[in-house]
Amino acid sequence: MNKMGERKEGAAPGAEFGERLREGSPESLRELAQSPTLNEEEVVLLLARKDLPGELIEEIAARKHLLKAYAVKKALVLHPHTPRIISLRMLRDLYLMDLVQLTLTPGALAELKRNAEEQLIARLPQLPLGRKITLARRGPGRVAGALLAEGHAQVLSLVLDNANLTEAHVLKALSRPKIAPRVVEAVSRHEKWSHSYNVRLALVRQPSTTLSTVLAYLPELTVSDLKELTAPGIVPENFRRYLQAEIQRRLRKGKEPHAE
Repeated sequence: MNKMGERKEGAAPGAEFGERLREGSPESLRELAQSPTLNEEEVVLLLARKDLPGELIEEIAARKHLLKAYAVKKALVLHPHTPRIISLRMLRDLYLMDLVQLTLTPGALAELKRNAEEQLIARLPQLPLGRKITLARRGPGRVAGALLAEGHAQVLSLVLDNANLTEAHVLKALSRPKIAPRVVEAVSRHEKWSHSYNVRLALVRQPSTTLSTVLAYLPELTVSDLKELTAPGIVPENFRRYLQAEIQRRLRKGKEPHAE
């Protein structure tokens, strides 16, 4: 407090602020949010309340001097009631791991999560290996899929174990025409993904999959999928003829395995 009893801008929150914040009535929250002496630390405390209305958040976001603080920007983006246009505008200023936090936050807007994932993927080429390893372990599924497609040897085993990585992400990586052979090999050897029927089918389509792996998978593929593989341009011609012979053999025996 100064001699006139007014708190200096930037001062730490006082007992009265904390008491009114805990009270949490709509009137108290409005008065706190609209206070002309509101400082950065108080804004962060206010935004920690998930019941803070969007209209008050919009008013806070309009006070440009408060937005100079990174903590305020982060709190605004992560708040569930922040207007969409404000969150999207501030998203580009978030640090890497805060973007990750947003993508994994339950209840966050799908559009916001998608934009955060796209920013993370766009930053991947410039990231040092240590950061990529962190993302491989903890990143969201789309980012994990992008890391898988990049194919860094130190990242592969970690990203394939990422709990957020889905079959769709693995299939998307395997569908890339210039995927590194070590990615294909890592997927084909992985305890989880090598047992997925759709992943096995994608591996059979991949030119860099070893012949021994392909031959091991063939008995489990349905005749319908084998027929698709024999369409021109999907697999090499000599292998295509082998598949056609396998189809005829199956039809003669009446043997048709079922995809899991």
